Amino acid sequence: MKIHVTLPFDNIADPEQFLRPEAVAEVGAVLERAGFDGGNVTDHPCPSGRWLDGGGHHAQDPFVILSLLAAVTRKLRLQTGILVLPYRNPFITARAVATLDVFSGGRVTLGMGAGYMKGEYYALGVDFERRNDIVDEYLKALKAAWGADEFSFKGTGYEARGNRILPRPLQQPHPPLLIGGNSHRAIRRAVELGDAWYPFFTAGPVSSTARTAEMTGENDLLEGMRYMRDHCAAVGRERPPEVILSSLTSPGEKLVPQALIDRIGRYGELGITGVALHIDGKTRAEWCDNAERCGAEVLSKLPD
Repeated sequence: MKIHVTLPFDNIADPEQFLRPEAVAEVGAVLERAGFDGGNVTDHPCPSGRWLDGGGHHAQDPFVILSLLAAVTRKLRLQTGILVLPYRNPFITARAVATLDVFSGGRVTLGMGAGYMKGEYYALGVDFERRNDIVDEYLKALKAAWGADEFSFKGTGYEARGNRILPRPLQQPHPPLLIGGNSHRAIRRAVELGDAWYPFFTAGPVSSTARTAEMTGENDLLEGMRYMRDHCAAVGRERPPEVILSSLTSPGEKLVPQALIDRIGRYGELGITGVALHIDGKTRAEWCDNAERCGAEVLSKLPD
């Protein structure tokens, strides 16, 4: 079981705590020392005030934060969790991912999805109603860009005619592609185009304005996994995608070591291969102390 942690740099209440280069260095050192496998960042380049006031959160640029983290760590996986794929031209994304993967020594994991915030789509000039079609197309464009030294790809309103994005990612054929989302469409996308399905629990909604399929517990997860296996059989995929949970714990949830060990063990029994945790802490010192404690009292107790 791979254990990642949601990085705290979206907390802007007290800039001295998490919005400084020394904060990235301290957090990175703590996570590697504690035994976490990776750090995750979110993606909201231009959130609406209504969404923020309804329970949403700010987010720093994912590739900037992961680059800073890459510079101060050696083993930690660098994961977007998730990147909203339609927000950027796919070749801009392909270049950013390839650059980060090369300079980090092959540590990028690309979690991606269609997103759910209509107001942000409006702000960025992207068609919200077409978001799922855009994700499918952009995934194919990414694979084309990474799959050859020179590539061609015709998309909707853009076209590569013998273009090059070099160097290609260090991980071949590309970094792991985690397909986020709880819907059947997202599951089909994971089967057809991804390496893993990356669902998230919605028992505690991220915002009152969120528009996303619910997944409230184990039964919903098992139904999704059954659907995934059925779709694998339908399209002839022999080995199903991995299932990696993007939200095993909720923001602000207090650490109860044995309960968390039991929860991780239970999902491991179901075939889940990775989970992401939230670490509580309003100050950097509190957050780092809790991460160290999680390493000592949870991660060190898990089976290899």
